[in-house]
Amino acid sequence: MITTYLIYMCLGACAGLLAGLLGIGGGLVIVPMLNIAFELQQFPVQHLQHVALATSMATMIFTSTSSMRAHHKRKTINYNIFWKLTPGIIIGTYLGAWVASVLSTHFLRAFFGFFLYYVGTQMLLNIKPKASRALPGTAGTFAAGSGIGIFSALAGIGGGTLTVPFLTWCNQSMLTAIATAAAVGLPIALAGTAGYVINGWNVAGIPGPHIGYVYIPALLGIIVVSVLTAPLGAKLAHTLPVAKLKKIFAVLLFIVGTRMLWTTFM
Repeated sequence: MITTYLIYMCLGACAGLLAGLLGIGGGLVIVPMLNIAFELQQFPVQHLQHVALATSMATMIFTSTSSMRAHHKRKTINYNIFWKLTPGIIIGTYLGAWVASVLSTHFLRAFFGFFLYYVGTQMLLNIKPKASRALPGTAGTFAAGSGIGIFSALAGIGGGTLTVPFLTWCNQSMLTAIATAAAVGLPIALAGTAGYVINGWNVAGIPGPHIGYVYIPALLGIIVVSVLTAPLGAKLAHTLPVAKLKKIFAVLLFIVGTRMLWTTFM
């Protein structure tokens, strides 16, 4: 058991460092790493991706809280947009977790693999939407929040990859978009974790100790260390060539995405 916790602590160290250094959501790192760790532990294939997504969501409750607090102190969060997005985010994320619970691991792995291709392409080409319109009305914002929530739950991410481009497109400054997306990550994490816990509560065969689909050793190991290494990554971002590192990381995402698709279809 000690070895198991050490493995996840190392995973958390890498996730926190990369999240702080490159400004990416921890889920992009945690989910594929958990896949590899769970395969080595010979987790049941039918539950592997569900547990990875659920555990990633649970870790983000802690990282999102920390990130939201930091942005709140700097007064960069647009709370008007946050509260408009939150209802759709909560419903969409919970719905996404429910949908994920009835989908197969093979489908979820393929979905995540293609999502990594999407994020890798964005990072490699530095694609940013042009600010072209105002925030939509209540119905439009609710729909946008729901869509972000559904995709976030299916990919086990905090939604920043989707929320930042949406808010930038809606004429929000990059600083405001990043800060507000960080805040939105908290309701995503809470609703997603609740969805995966409730829908995995009576599922047989999930390796323990667990709560629903959330695997406790991975959760504890990751959150204990990632909160320490994320500030180190942010500090290194001021001294290392982040633009070049993002391109390298984008290539890594393509490799990891290809691996997930290969193990799914071959």
